Amino acid sequence: MNLMKTLLASSALTAAATVAFAQEMSNEMTIVSWGGAYQNSQLKAYVEPYVAMHPEVNVVWDESSNEAVAKLRAMNEAGNITWDLVDVVAADAIRLCDEGLAMEYDPDELLAPGDDGSSASDDFGDLIVSDCYIPQIVYSTTFGYRTDMVPEGVDAPSSICDVFDLEKYPGKRALEKRPINNMEWALLCDGVPKDQVYDVLATGEGQDQALAKLDTIKDSVVWWSAGADTPQLLADGEIFMGSTYNGRLYSVIEEQNQPVGMMWDAQVFDLDGWIIPAGLPDDKLARVKDFLKFATDTQRLADQAKYISYGPARASSAPKVPEDMKQHMPTDPANAANTFLYNYTFWADYRDDIDAKFQAWLAQ
Repeated sequence: MNLMKTLLASSALTAAATVAFAQEMSNEMTIVSWGGAYQNSQLKAYVEPYVAMHPEVNVVWDESSNEAVAKLRAMNEAGNITWDLVDVVAADAIRLCDEGLAMEYDPDELLAPGDDGSSASDDFGDLIVSDCYIPQIVYSTTFGYRTDMVPEGVDAPSSICDVFDLEKYPGKRALEKRPINNMEWALLCDGVPKDQVYDVLATGEGQDQALAKLDTIKDSVVWWSAGADTPQLLADGEIFMGSTYNGRLYSVIEEQNQPVGMMWDAQVFDLDGWIIPAGLPDDKLARVKDFLKFATDTQRLADQAKYISYGPARASSAPKVPEDMKQHMPTDPANAANTFLYNYTFWADYRDDIDAKFQAWLAQ
């Protein structure tokens, strides 16, 4: 009888602990992303399915990912973290991790194993470029151009250096309002060999060289900050060509049927993924962990590729990507003849200094 009472008491305690744990999960979650077609792909692929399973959860979106580092620094200084999960590029994740603003994690503890039986750490492999980074997709920054604005008798632009040729291809260009990618392309088109670009860019002279090349088109540049800007400028015919993320161009070309072409030359491969802000309250962290295990599993990352042409970061997700999307991926062999590999650690180390120099140049 005493044994039975002990077992019943133990069972009751276990049940109570389970209920208590469930109650400790916050029902509010603020997710920071980039807006536009990419955020919509996240919404459709895993946020809506997760909320359907957990109708008590209210997800609030914040489209401030391009300012994530500065804002998390400010929140940390104020002792008031208002974000629960933040989508950032790899270099920003490395910086946030180095500064103690992002939480370190164990992939095989936090993330689901692959559908093929692989561990999460093996499935994501080398794309886990930081102890704090949970990669989602491989994307590229490349150029789109208006096919109906190509000068008569001239071939459509196909080389990255066509961006700098205002005589052959007159018209406005859109470039992101930051040094990343612009500096690399400028050096490539000023004669620096691809394998020497970051060695040159690490020097003050190399930075000046890149800015001097950008000076040649500065008066024709419209500067963008949000990923949705260039697709809209192209759709409105306000620019001839502009840089943006390949998935945004896919949306303009395939879904909106705009007269826009892709220029894959020297596309810059990069990663996008999640960081968890350091110091979240226990209830917030419990909800984020539960969401992440679902949102980054094999099927969900494959599902995201239904809505935007980015390659899933899990190897086990690749076979599940719809066939009609594979040709639009930056990793497709037909598109990847001349790629430029982004150097995460370089930009994590040099970003603040080169940013300051770039912004000063912009103001001149």
